[in-house]
Amino acid sequence: MKRETLSSAEAAGSATAGVRLDSWLWAARFFKTRSLAKQAITAGRIEIDGAMCKPSRVVHVGDPLRVTRSEEHFEIEVLAVSDRRGSPAVAQELYRESETSRAAREARAAQRRVERAGFRPPAGKPDKRARRLLRALGDIDAG
Repeated sequence: MKRETLSSAEAAGSATAGVRLDSWLWAARFFKTRSLAKQAITAGRIEIDGAMCKPSRVVHVGDPLRVTRSEEHFEIEVLAVSDRRGSPAVAQELYRESETSRAAREARAAQRRVERAGFRPPAGKPDKRARRLLRALGDIDAG
C-alpha cells in the first residue's frame, strides 16, 4: 500500500486551516499518545500565548506555545501544522524552540546530572541478608 503525500497546495491549505492542539502535540512527538497530550492540556501544562486552552483549540502557524513535560519546559513557535505522526526528523520541522528555552533546559539537565553524580546503583540484586535488612527498614514505620 502506497502512502499518499500532500501536494504543496494541500499542505498550504492545511497550514491555514490549522489542527487540534492535542493532535499537533502528538504529531510533534511531545507526547507518546494523543490522550497523554489531552491530559497535559487539561492539567494546564500547555499554554498558547500565555493562556491555558482546551485540547480542541486549533493551532496555527506562528502560534507561541509553552509546553511543560515533567521537569522540562519548552518555549516553541509553531512552524507547520500536521495531524500525522512521522519520524522524529519530520516532527522537529513542525516547531522551533527558542534559544533561551533550549539553554535553560540544558542547564537544568546538567544540574540534575550533577545532583545524582554521587549515586551508584547496586551491582546486582540484594542477597538474602540485604533483603532481610531492607524488609526490617520497612517495618520501622509500623512500630
